[in-house]
Formats: sequence, C-alpha cells, structure tokens
Amino acid sequence: MNLLLVIDLQKEFINDFTKKSIVEIANLINSKKFNKILFTKFVNNKGNPTFKKLNWEGCMDGESSKICLDVKDNYVLNKETYTAYNEELKSYIKNNNIKNIYLCGIDIDCCVLVTALNLFENNYDVYVLKDYCYSMSGEERKKVVIDILKHNIGDKYII
Repeated sequence: MNLLLVIDLQKEFINDFTKKSIVEIANLINSKKFNKILFTKFVNNKGNPTFKKLNWEGCMDGESSKICLDVKDNYVLNKETYTAYNEELKSYIKNNNIKNIYLCGIDIDCCVLVTALNLFENNYDVYVLKDYCYSMSGEERKKVVIDILKHNIGDKYII
C-alpha cells in the first residue's frame, strides 16, 4: 500500500508562489497512483508555539485553515505542530499496511521538511515529490530545501 500525504494545502498558505499547488496536487490525486490519500490540516491556537513564540495568528479560524481541495472521503489529520508524524499518523500507517509514503504540499521549508525527516528517522520509506512541494517564500528557498533533503534522507527519496 502506498500513501500520498498532502501537507497543509490550506488557504492560509496560498500566495503567488503556492497558488499553482491547488491544481497540480488535484491532478496528482486524480492520477490514481496512490492507494490512500491523507490530508493534514495545521490548526493554530493560543497554546501553540507558533502563536506563543512567533505571535503568528494564521490558521486560527475556520476560513484560513480550510483545505483548498475537496478531501472527499479521504482521511484528514489535524495537527498543531510542524510535523505530521504523530501517534495518529503512526496508527493510520499501521492500520492501513502502508509501505511507501509520498509527501507533497506546503511549506517544503517547514512542515514538509520536518515530516520527511521525522518519517525517515523512524525508518519509514518516505519520498518527497519535489514537483508537488511548494514554499511560500519561492523557488529559491525550495531549491535549498531540496538540497538539504537530498543530503539528509538521500537522493533516491527525492523524486
């Protein structure tokens, strides 16, 4: 079984650098290449470090945290941290006999990066779909992160 993990494709994270992600990831989902699709949704609150330490108020309401695609009957994992790697995801992977995990979404320089590293460190077969990952800071930042990922999880896992 393979899993497409769509990370934080939410209104809050759509800008000029990431707006094409909606159509491109929709096309990826519609390709039917994946047995399972799971969406993550970042939910901010006043107890979250992004609010307490960074004074960031994004994704604190229903509209800004809304996922930009119809998730249909796919699983949605709410998270309050950068990483999607938590007990809920571990259970989902185990219960669905997931062998390969493919990452796409926003922000490659934050949530995608941290999730990829966490999955790798916990011995999962994780692949970053570089053409379906986006940075709100633009292509130059994305290229830097791709190089970091190649160095830290291996070239063969960046596809």
